[in-house]
This record gives sequence, structure tokens and C-alpha cells, in this order.
Amino acid sequence: MSAGYRTERDSMGELQVPEEALWGAQTQRAVQNFPVSGITMPREFIRALCLIKAAAAMANQELGLLDEGKAAAIIDAAHQAATGGLDAHFPVDVFQTGSGTSSNMNANEVLARLASQNCQLPVHPNDDVNMGQSSNDVIPSAIQVSAALVAVGKLIPSLLHLAETLDIKSEELETVVKTGRTHLMDAMPVTFGQELACWSKQVRSNIKRIKSALKRMRKIPLGGSAVGTGINAHPEFGPRAAAALQRLTGVNFEPAENYFEGISGQDTSVELSGQLKTLACSLMKISNDLRLMNSGPLAGFGEIELPALQPGSSIMPGKVNPVIPEAVCMVSAQVIGNDASITLAGQSGLFQLNVMLPVIAMNLLQSLDILSSASNLLADKAIAGFTVRTENIQSALKRNPILVTALNPVIGYELGAATAKQAYKEGRPIKDVALETTGLTADELDRLLNPLRLTRGGIIGKDQEEKK
Repeated sequence: MSAGYRTERDSMGELQVPEEALWGAQTQRAVQNFPVSGITMPREFIRALCLIKAAAAMANQELGLLDEGKAAAIIDAAHQAATGGLDAHFPVDVFQTGSGTSSNMNANEVLARLASQNCQLPVHPNDDVNMGQSSNDVIPSAIQVSAALVAVGKLIPSLLHLAETLDIKSEELETVVKTGRTHLMDAMPVTFGQELACWSKQVRSNIKRIKSALKRMRKIPLGGSAVGTGINAHPEFGPRAAAALQRLTGVNFEPAENYFEGISGQDTSVELSGQLKTLACSLMKISNDLRLMNSGPLAGFGEIELPALQPGSSIMPGKVNPVIPEAVCMVSAQVIGNDASITLAGQSGLFQLNVMLPVIAMNLLQSLDILSSASNLLADKAIAGFTVRTENIQSALKRNPILVTALNPVIGYELGAATAKQAYKEGRPIKDVALETTGLTADELDRLLNPLRLTRGGIIGKDQEEKK
């Protein structure tokens, strides 16, 4: 054996493994076979995989199938690895065997070696750590467990924070009126409060969609073993392991209603990814609105001023850019791309097994992670601190010819259109032109064209119509 290496053996023979590595022969083969990207499985996935191994040991001990000393040692090793201190010992590339067998054996070997050291008993990676399991039910379960934990522990709290921040800002600006826009063209007025309340509702609707998907994400196929039949697993292993996971995580995991479905397909991951794509679309819409409202400040809309966070140009002094909405838009684009990858991978269920599991795990967890961060940034560094440029919005509002829409019930559409066109052509406030064209008094026009009143809906001019 060369210096710094030890000899390990598996069913295919002997090979050299770095002396300090906790992994064994099968992991080393994977390291040598898949030098693809240098991207290893996500931290959240490793955590979930190790928690599954702890839950499996707990279940097998309860069933009298695993020695108490070995079980305790495996559980301790799994908790040690789940915390992240041993991530260097999980070196397998994401782009590996499509079942994720290499990552499952990586975990089995690391935990077996640690457990053997802890309990001074020979703990076998396959016979003990992997007891009652197959990579084919462990890896799909690890995807679901990791995604559920990140969604519950990180994404949903971030989205709630964003929605609450929007609600606070909406209430603060509930009576501040601005020009509404459809097709990017001037339309009837709205309040900033209404605009931000719309965004808040979008975020809260996304929370509901994600929570709905999580109901199915929590039903894991652990216990289905190799193909879904439960071969070599105790009939009670799946339910007991799911119950143990619930105790370990506080999340209500339960056995899949049909193990075959959970192993052969990845519909739950595709569904959750689709909801994340919807969230990405919402965040991009909100961010683009903020960018446009902030644009200028002289040659754009100039309605708001986002917090100044950093210089915006290496050559133009004093320029400040909407960097947070831009970052959120890029996150959204990445999530939409991830969803495309997950969708394609989700189609790759061949007979009894999906064979693109690692790439689903990587993309799904990245989407969950970056959406969480982006939501917090949008709340704290854009929404909470922006200010309204009152003079600009009031000036635009007074000159908005579309306000004539409120006079339709009184003067009719044709006269309203002619009045609006004249106001636009002459660059005059709609009230001034309407005084000349409609026969309404200044007081009547002040009441009918009151911007705040126009944000309340209804037939504003019905009383005038009845007088006619």
C-alpha cells in the first residue's frame, strides 16, 4: 500500500482509499468513476440521508432485528454526520448513477466506520446500516425529507416574512394614489396600498400551493426496498421508520400509500418544483414592478426610491441601481431553469425506478434555498425601505387623461374619448378640458375625478346620470 492510503475491499475486489477517509471501497469507486462536475450532493440532502439512517436503525432495533449496541452507535454516527461536520467525507459527484446508489453507499460506509469505532463492534455498511433498505427507496425518501425540511424550516418562514412586510407597507401607503397601468400605458388610478396588497396576496397564495404539495412530499417510500415490494424489509419497517423520522425532525412524515409510486416516479418532486416555479414567476413580477417604479429618477417612472445599497456604475458617478430586484429576478430565472431540469428528470422513471434522482435533489434543494434567501432580501432590502416620490406621482395623476373614464356614466363614452384625446394632445389636465367639453361644473368635476375616490370602484357618476 502506498503512503497515505489503506486497502479496502468490496464485492469487486480491492482498491486504495485515502487513509483519513471515512468512506470505503464503493464510495472510492464512485469518486473514480464520476469525476464530472466537482459538485457534491447538497448539505440538506446529506442531512436527510443521515437522519433516514438513524430512523432506520431505530426501527430495526424496535423490531428486534438490530443489536442494541450497534443501533445506538449507528444513530450516534448519523447524528454526527447530519450536523455537517463530516461533509468532506461525502465526496461523490451529483452526476453519478441515476439511482443515487453511490451516495447511499457513501453514507452506509461512513456511518459503519464511525459506528464501529464508537461501539468497538464490527458494524457492516450493508447488513447493519442499510438493513431493510435499498438505494431505490432511501434516495427518493431522502429527496422528499430534505425538501420538506427546507420548505418547512426555511422557505415558508421567509415567504411569511415577505408577506408581512408587504402588509405593513401596504397599510402605510393605503391612501397614497398613483396612476395605474395596463399594457404599460396609463390607466385608472390605484393606491400603493392596493398594489402592495396584491403582491402580498400573490405570496400568500404561493404559500398555500407549497403547503399543499408538501402534504404529498411527506409520504415517503422508505420500506418499499428495491422495487416497491418491500423485499428483505420487515412489514412494519416503513411505518416505524417514518414515525422515527417524525420524532427526529418534528415534521409529520408517514409511509407512502403506494411504495411503487414513490420509487418508480418522482411526481411529488415535479409537483413541488412546479409550485416553486409559480413562486418564481410571482417574485419576478414583483421585482420587475419595483424596477419600473424606481426607474429614472428623471427619465423613467420615478414613482419610488429604493434604498441605495451600493454604487451602480464603475464609470458614472452617483448612479444607483435596483440591485435587489435584479438579484431576485436572476434567482427566479434559475428556479425556472431548475424546474425544466426536474421536469425532464421526472419523466425518467423507467419501469420500477426513476434514474435521475441526484440531479432532482440538487435542483430542487437549490430552488428552495435561493428562493428563501431572495424572499428575505426582497422584504428587508427593497420593500421595507422604499420611499414614495409624492411630487412625481401627483403630477402624473393630474395629467392622466384616462381619469375621464369616471365620467362615462355621466357624459358617455364618445364624449369621454374626445375629451381625453384633447387633453392628451394639448398636454392639459383632464379637469381643465372637461370644464370646456362636458358642461359639468368645477365642483362636480372635483368630486367625480377625485383620485382616491376613483380607487374605490363603483359607478362614481351615477347620481349625475340620474339628474340628466
